[in-house]
Amino acid sequence: MSVVDTRTTIQGSEISFPVCIGPTGFHCLCWPDGEQSTAKAAQALNICYVSSTFSTCSFEDIVSSAPNGLRWFQIYIQRDKQVTKQLIQRAETLGYKALVITVDTPVIGNRLQDNRNKFSLPLFVKIKNFHASIEENSETLLPVSDIDPSTCWKDLAWIRRITRMPIILKGILTREDAELAVSHNVQGIIVSNHGGRQLDTVPATIDALSEVVNAVQGKMEVYLDGGIHTGTDVLKALALGARCIFLGRPILWGLTYKGEEGVRQVLNILKKEFHKSMIFTGCRSISEISQDLVQFSRL
Repeated sequence: MSVVDTRTTIQGSEISFPVCIGPTGFHCLCWPDGEQSTAKAAQALNICYVSSTFSTCSFEDIVSSAPNGLRWFQIYIQRDKQVTKQLIQRAETLGYKALVITVDTPVIGNRLQDNRNKFSLPLFVKIKNFHASIEENSETLLPVSDIDPSTCWKDLAWIRRITRMPIILKGILTREDAELAVSHNVQGIIVSNHGGRQLDTVPATIDALSEVVNAVQGKMEVYLDGGIHTGTDVLKALALGARCIFLGRPILWGLTYKGEEGVRQVLNILKKEFHKSMIFTGCRSISEISQDLVQFSRL
C-alpha cells in the first residue's frame, strides 16, 4: 500500500479524488467573495464545482476567479423558456462542461426553520445571474425564481436542441425514475434528496443509491449528494456504485469559517481520510473499490 491513487474521472474529466462541490446557493451569505472563493478552492484541489442557479456571484466572475477549474452548471427550469435558454447557453459559452438539472423541486419545500425564523436575505446579497422574485402569498421570505412545476421528461428533447453539454439529473431516488433517465438518454444521475429539505421522510441517499445503480446497469454515471461527513462515507458510496460524491453543507461551513482556505481545509480533511480508508481496505486505486467492502446488517 505504498502507492495509492485517488484519481478518477467524471464525464471524461479527471479529478484528484472522488469528492466534488455540489450546487448550493447564496455563498455571499457565508463569505464576501462567495462563489468565487468556492471556485478557487475547487480549482486548487482539481475537483468539479457545480455553480447554482442561485449564485450570488456572476458566472463571469466565477470563471475569472478560477479560469482553469472544472465547472458544471445547475439549473431549475423556468416558466419563461427564454430565460432558461439564455442561462444554459451563457454557461456553455463560459466553458461549463455539463448541465445539472434539479428535478426534485417543482415547488420549494416546506422550510419550517426558515419560515419560523422569518429568514430573509440581507440587502447586500443578490442573485446575480437573473432576476428572482418572491412567490405571492409565500410563507417563506427566501427569493425563489419562477420554477416551472409543469417540467417533465419531454422537456429534455428541447434542452438537447439548445445545448451540447451532457445532461445530469439531480434528485433521482428510485429505480423507476432511474430507468426513465436511461430511456431518455441522459448522461448521469445525482442521487439526492435535496439535503432533506423537500419531502420529509424520504430515504437517505446512501439507502437509495444501490437501487439506482442497479437500475442503470452501467449505462450512465451515478453520483451521490448528501449525508457525506467523512472519508469513510466516501468509500462506502463508491463501494455501492457511486462514481463520486458531491458536498453541500460542509462546503458552506468551511466557506463561513475562512473563505477559500476554509473550503480547502474541508476538502483536504476528506481527501486524507479517504486516502487512509483506501489503504486500510487494501484498495490501491478507485477501480479496486467494490461492494464487497460493505456489510449490511439485517434487523
